[in-house]
Amino acid sequence: MDSSKSPAPPAYDVIIAGCGPAGAMLAAELRLHDVRVLVLEKETEPVSFVRIVGLHIRSLELLAMRGLLDRVAERGRKRPAAGFFAAIGKPAPEHLDTAHAYMLGIPQPVIVDVLEEHATALGARIRRGSAVAGFEQDDDGVTVTLADGERLRSRYLVGCDGGRSTVRKLLGVGFPGEPTRNETLMGEMEVGVPPEEIAATLAALPQGDRRFSLGAFGRGVYRVVVPAEGVTDRAQAPTIEDFRRRLRAVAGSDFGVHSPRWMSRFGDATRLAERYRVGRVLLAGDAAHIHPPIGGQGLNLGVQDAFNLGWKLAARIRGWAPESLLDTYQAERHPVAWDVLDNTRAQLELLSPEPGPRAVRRLLTELMDVGEVNRRLIEKITAIDIRYDFGDGDDRIGRRQPDIDLKDGGLYEAMHRGRGLLLDRTDGHLTVGGWATRVDHLPGATAGPDAPSVLLRPDGHIAWIGDDQRELDARLRRWFGEPAV
Repeated sequence: MDSSKSPAPPAYDVIIAGCGPAGAMLAAELRLHDVRVLVLEKETEPVSFVRIVGLHIRSLELLAMRGLLDRVAERGRKRPAAGFFAAIGKPAPEHLDTAHAYMLGIPQPVIVDVLEEHATALGARIRRGSAVAGFEQDDDGVTVTLADGERLRSRYLVGCDGGRSTVRKLLGVGFPGEPTRNETLMGEMEVGVPPEEIAATLAALPQGDRRFSLGAFGRGVYRVVVPAEGVTDRAQAPTIEDFRRRLRAVAGSDFGVHSPRWMSRFGDATRLAERYRVGRVLLAGDAAHIHPPIGGQGLNLGVQDAFNLGWKLAARIRGWAPESLLDTYQAERHPVAWDVLDNTRAQLELLSPEPGPRAVRRLLTELMDVGEVNRRLIEKITAIDIRYDFGDGDDRIGRRQPDIDLKDGGLYEAMHRGRGLLLDRTDGHLTVGGWATRVDHLPGATAGPDAPSVLLRPDGHIAWIGDDQRELDARLRRWFGEPAV
């Protein structure tokens, strides 16, 4: 940038590249704190196909925290929280510590629509047909150049623009990992043979590549998953003939598939960005990590990134964030993504038709009959096992707080504004004092965790447990800055 010319004052606080689930969620979270947000989406229209995705427990909890779950749930279909790890068919563990012990199958465009409507209702601006072509950052902000040459100025830029992220590439952040070695075709379509014939054909097949499945997904519609013939350009969508050919090769029948609702291909590339932040530019969602869709974790991981980042970036912009607060975004979320990549690698091995992985799969299937093993894997897939490292102390610190009933509604109902929350059972001995504009105080709670008081961050993770005002003030400073005068 020409140092002889002063950049124009930022018209926006944050520009977000990409209006998928992560970008839309981030925009909404920022608007809860009155941050000026512009979302740039390169596509002129929403996607035309309707892919069904799964929202896992932690994502459902986050939606409940912002009052969005009912709007989403009425358009989805619940199924038990079971069978997610490498498609090993074990029942859901008993007594999962959540009010939402299920997976919600829902069309991905519905998620995007709900989050977009939420963000725009809060005041976010969304521009379609606007692709980021370049940017330059300085001490005061980021100048973003669009494909048509228009230049926009903001204080921060966040790349939520997918696995092939332009923002990440321009930023020069490494994206190490493994390239695609195998591809799989996936789609929803009608079949031309009766269910009995499908069942008989599948039952007669020898145990082979577990990437093949054919399951009913509604009246006359089946979800088809079948190994592709090789690795191709995934930007080119498969055809119905590709599905027929591969079904005949793998199953001996194409089952008369026709009238597809949607068709796609996915690879097993697994990559993780080396850094989530360089100066005033950050990455979230698939721009920061990609992995195979096994276990249905990708969309959930991106939405949870946005939930973690939103209040921290807003705090920085509003001027009260402690110096290190924004750094905790990478410190907390990078290890979570690494763990997801690792468990998808493990699951892929368990789907292999080779004798060694098949033996390991049989052993793990047996071990999952032990309740705690099954529970541990389900908690990992659904992201309710996460504990951020906040230092020494009670083992619950750093973990999420499940929803609980309070005398005036649910705990998550009290978190719709995206602020911190002190759940106080000390009969008025504690106060949030000068942090009252950032942290809500619920004194006299008759229900709650087995603790005198609990301080929650805006993302629902436990920041402190205790009954000492000085300890509480120290934690308030750590997460919410200096108190207002």
